[in-house]
Amino acid sequence: MLEIAVPNKGSLSEKSVQLLLEAGYRANRRGRELVVDDPENDLRIFFLRPRDIAVYVGQGRIHAGITGRDLLIDSGTPAQEYSQLGFARAKFRFAAPRGTIAQVREISGKRVATSYRTLVENYLAERGIQADVVRLDGAVESSIQLGVADLIADVVETGSTLRAAGLEVFGEPLLESEAILITNVQGQADPAVEVLNRRLQGVLVAQQHVLVDYHVPVDVLPRAVEITPGFESPTVAPLADNAWRAVRAVVRRDKVNQVMDDLLAIGARGTIVTELIASRLG
Repeated sequence: MLEIAVPNKGSLSEKSVQLLLEAGYRANRRGRELVVDDPENDLRIFFLRPRDIAVYVGQGRIHAGITGRDLLIDSGTPAQEYSQLGFARAKFRFAAPRGTIAQVREISGKRVATSYRTLVENYLAERGIQADVVRLDGAVESSIQLGVADLIADVVETGSTLRAAGLEVFGEPLLESEAILITNVQGQADPAVEVLNRRLQGVLVAQQHVLVDYHVPVDVLPRAVEITPGFESPTVAPLADNAWRAVRAVVRRDKVNQVMDDLLAIGARGTIVTELIASRLG
């Protein structure tokens, strides 16, 4: 039985569970269960603290897990990133009171408050910067006002919390994080993990694309194919009127309105857009 860990609470948990559900797994909890079995898919799901997932996976206690890249790196375990899942994107940045620090090298000799001590220490060590890293469990924005630190390093999504605390980011991001599927060394070659990943990626691809059907005159078919090339090639079928062809192709969701405008401009008619539920590309 394949064992996978997912976050037990928060938005990362909700999106992870939804992804598993759309991939065909039984991932719903009736209450606050810590373990959910899906015998039909030979899968067991553990609901764990996001920070603990990489530890269990890295020690080989669980085959795979969904967590953030920032949490994986900060764990210092031998767990490995298997694939990107495309949600919960955020940047890990340094921030300090406005006008006090402009460049990373100015961190030298200062106190840095963070919930990601290993990640920050490794980043500074790689650049030869000596600083005192103060580990806190949360709400690091208050550490400067309370005299614990001179600056902070934290995950930044919109930056509104930092601005409210009178802080501004500086330097390049330490890390660009997102939700990822992780495994241990054995899991990298496990066929069951590959099946899991294939299902998850199929859902993600479906979420990012739509199916477009339309009719187009034969004489502009080559141009239509350029506009909607699909993954490999669009499906083209004859119509009762031999001067027209029916075309079906997969199109990126964020480009579909421009695609429809371009098709209309070359004479396409009857364009219909259909949602995708899942997909397999290989």
